[in-house]
Amino acid sequence: MRTALLQSSGRPGSTAENLKVLDEAAGRAAAAGAGLLVAPEMFLTGYAIGDDIGRLAEPADGDGADAIAETATRYGLAIAYGYPERAGETVFNSAQLISADGTRLANYRKTHLFGCFERDHFAPGEQPVVQAQIDGVRVGVLICYDVEFPENVRAHALAGTDLLVVPTAQMHPFQFVAESMIPVRAFENQMYVAYVNRVGQEGEFEFVGLSTLAGPDGVARTRAGRGEELVFADVDPAFLAASREANPYLRDRRPGLYGSLI
Repeated sequence: MRTALLQSSGRPGSTAENLKVLDEAAGRAAAAGAGLLVAPEMFLTGYAIGDDIGRLAEPADGDGADAIAETATRYGLAIAYGYPERAGETVFNSAQLISADGTRLANYRKTHLFGCFERDHFAPGEQPVVQAQIDGVRVGVLICYDVEFPENVRAHALAGTDLLVVPTAQMHPFQFVAESMIPVRAFENQMYVAYVNRVGQEGEFEFVGLSTLAGPDGVARTRAGRGEELVFADVDPAFLAASREANPYLRDRRPGLYGSLI
């Protein structure tokens, strides 16, 4: 499954403009044969928008989701994107996966909030593994900081995730996560990991780009630079199956020894 990674911060504070950016990227991704387009964390509204987070937050089935479902249907590809989700009086940092026919397949709420900014504006999610099937590929979802906890990714590995999509707002000076940690996570858990970042200065944050899709062999299939880009890589189920057969990590686990970890 060809996967497109949209590295962009869009237009922070403008849902309408971000929908236009996403629609244009979806057109280019579909023309290149992609079956899935992944956008960054909080792409629908922007990340560093302060109290506008509460104003622009919407339910999982809100107007933004409807617009993205229309885009997905028009171009015939699935779309994963980050957004602020309102559930009653509570706001979550969420990511939603919509199928190529416009069906809402999965909605994930970030479980590990990073720093005072996120803890001031969001409640943490409580469901660690959220998955859906796209073209025979089991797709799981995490958001940014979540992937830095090995327990999160291992939970996905044990649940059979083939491709882990990670909408991200990764900032300076933590670029080593994209450069080094993501390929290791993919290797040690025998999956593909698509890590899709924002880029440039936004409020107090400098996003570093470097979006990547790493394979189960620990090799980056594609890596963006520091500017706005749309990059592509293929997720190969046959290669994944062969890699899992050859790599003993999951088979050689001894869970009985790990009780002290919790």
